[in-house]
Amino acid sequence: MCHPGSRAHAAATLGLAAMWALAAGSALAERADRDKPINIESDSMISDESKKVSTFEGKVVLTQGSLIIRADRIVVWQDGDGFYHGVASGKPATFRHKRDGPGEYIDGEAFKIEYDNKLERVEFLNSARLRRDSGDDIRGDFISYDASTERFTVKSTGEASGAERVRATIMPKKPAEPQTPPASGTNR
Repeated sequence: MCHPGSRAHAAATLGLAAMWALAAGSALAERADRDKPINIESDSMISDESKKVSTFEGKVVLTQGSLIIRADRIVVWQDGDGFYHGVASGKPATFRHKRDGPGEYIDGEAFKIEYDNKLERVEFLNSARLRRDSGDDIRGDFISYDASTERFTVKSTGEASGAERVRATIMPKKPAEPQTPPASGTNR
């Protein structure tokens, strides 16, 4: 028989590992975040150890380094092969994450965000939107990101968001600033 404290620890570990997979599997992630602890706050948590399912509900906030996911509910489970899957839902569920490099952030939202660790795929469903600090903005009813191929698919059904088309704004890249050599010599 398991001690109740060890069950809670196992459930929390399952939930944390699944959400770590969400953060680590995405090429959008800052690499340093992978080594940071995952913290989840919610109003409640239910775990079914025999089914390897954990459910966090009520103002759920997951943080790991620069990653922040906010949702009304996050459900995570492990399949028979040991792969993790997770679903974050909200009105909308949101995330913010720093990319590797010069401090650029990715912000996203959808009513449902699904992650499949086995396929290395993140899907945003119902009024999906991804934005970069640079001003790039993609909207559709469905956005899928395949981390293994670094490929995005965006579709619009016209049902969830009322929009009948995919919308994308891609900002022109700014040219690199010319480097000014230091002044040589001084007037004496």
